[in-house]
Amino acid sequence: MSIRTVVVDDQEMVRAGFSALLSAEADLEVVGTAADGARALEVVRRTRPDVVLMDIRMPVLDGIEALRRLVADPATRGVRVVMLTTFDADEYVLDSLRAGASGFLLKDASAAELASAVRVVAAGEALLSPSVTRQVIARLVDAPARPARDPRLRQLTDREREVLVLVAAGRSNTEIAHDLVLAEQTVKTHVSRIFTKLDLRDRAQAVVLAYESGLVTPG
Repeated sequence: MSIRTVVVDDQEMVRAGFSALLSAEADLEVVGTAADGARALEVVRRTRPDVVLMDIRMPVLDGIEALRRLVADPATRGVRVVMLTTFDADEYVLDSLRAGASGFLLKDASAAELASAVRVVAAGEALLSPSVTRQVIARLVDAPARPARDPRLRQLTDREREVLVLVAAGRSNTEIAHDLVLAEQTVKTHVSRIFTKLDLRDRAQAVVLAYESGLVTPG
C-alpha cells in the first residue's frame, strides 16, 4: 500500500521537483500539492494523506499556523508533517516541533533522502538531524523559566521515564531495548503508552517535552 503524500511550498519548482521525485518511488504517491497554508488545509482535508511536506514561510497562511490547525482538527490530527526549510538553523524549528511537526527536511535533500524521510515519518519516527537536535536543545537551555518538572510526568512509571529519557537522547527502539535489556516489542509498548499519557504525536514532541519538563538536563 502506497504512502500518500502532499507537497506544500510557494515555489512551483520545489513542488514540481519534490512531486516528481516522490512519484518515481513505487511505494510513494503524491495525492496533492498546495502553494500556501490555507490551500494546504483544503487539500489535506480532501485527500487525507499520510505525510505532508510543508514549507515554513508561505503567503496567506504560513506553515506553522497551518500545522497547528491540522493538529487541532480531529479529522487531520493523525497526519504526519515534515517542515521544509532552506537551512537546518531555521529560527522556527522549535516552534514547529512544539506545534506538532514530526521533523525537518532541507529543500536541497537528495532523492534518496526525500524518500527516506517520508517513509521514516510515515512509520511514526521523528526526522531530526543531529544539527537540528543540537539547535533545539540549545534553545531550550536559553529559554527562561523552565519548569522544574511537568506534572504530566507523574502519570509515567519509572520504566516509562527511563524510556523517555532515552528517546530524548535520540535512541531508536532497538537501541533502547539493548540499553535496558528489554524486548523491542516491550519498548514499543512503553513508547506508545508514553505518547498516550502525555498526549504526544511522536518522538519529536517527546524530545521537546523531556527537556522543557526538566526530566532531561542539557549537557
